[in-house]
Amino acid sequence: MTTRAGGVSAPPWDSLNLGDHVGDDPAAVAANRARLRERLPDEPGWLRQVHSARVVELGRDSAREADAAVTRAPGQVCAVLTADCLPVLFCDRAGSVVAAAHAGWRGLAEGVLEATVAAMQVPPAEIVAWMGAAIGPEAFEVGDEVRQAFVDRHPEAAAAFVPQSAAGKWRADIYELARTRLGHAGVRAVHGGGRCTFGEAETFYSYRREGVTGRMAALVWLD
Repeated sequence: MTTRAGGVSAPPWDSLNLGDHVGDDPAAVAANRARLRERLPDEPGWLRQVHSARVVELGRDSAREADAAVTRAPGQVCAVLTADCLPVLFCDRAGSVVAAAHAGWRGLAEGVLEATVAAMQVPPAEIVAWMGAAIGPEAFEVGDEVRQAFVDRHPEAAAAFVPQSAAGKWRADIYELARTRLGHAGVRAVHGGGRCTFGEAETFYSYRREGVTGRMAALVWLD
């Protein structure tokens, strides 16, 4: 996963902004993506993310409006962009398939992680998932409708929400919510998590903190 350091974008996108849809100078974004490309086997399969549960297979699906990508081709790079939402990277233990998912609360509630696991077409017990940096539970305030969207599906998800002093407001642990959804999908090996994009301003972009800001990339590929 990239951080905000090491690029050419001016504030408030400083400096390694990889998002081409956030108001940054297109030339700066292109330069940042070129710097990233030098470290990769191929150009990433950039998606048009829409907070959905749609998954595409790189090299097979021509449409790129999706929030997760899967590939079985060596050297093909799955990528998602985030700035508070949760990026989750997947591989199977045999090294035959990888995937990347963008899980904001809407996509997470709609089942983007479960859809990604299904698209990998391997036994879920053979899948390893890694959670990149996202907004932490001390900063992620949500309303009743968000809590209900998760609790209606899995009652145990209630443990991921802490009530706040304001009526109808909760602090949500997106990492715990993702672990719950992955567990129900049969994925037991889940790693990463614990960083906070909102609180670590020198390292990460945060849409909730800054409004106008850049995007980081989480990437995975097969050798």
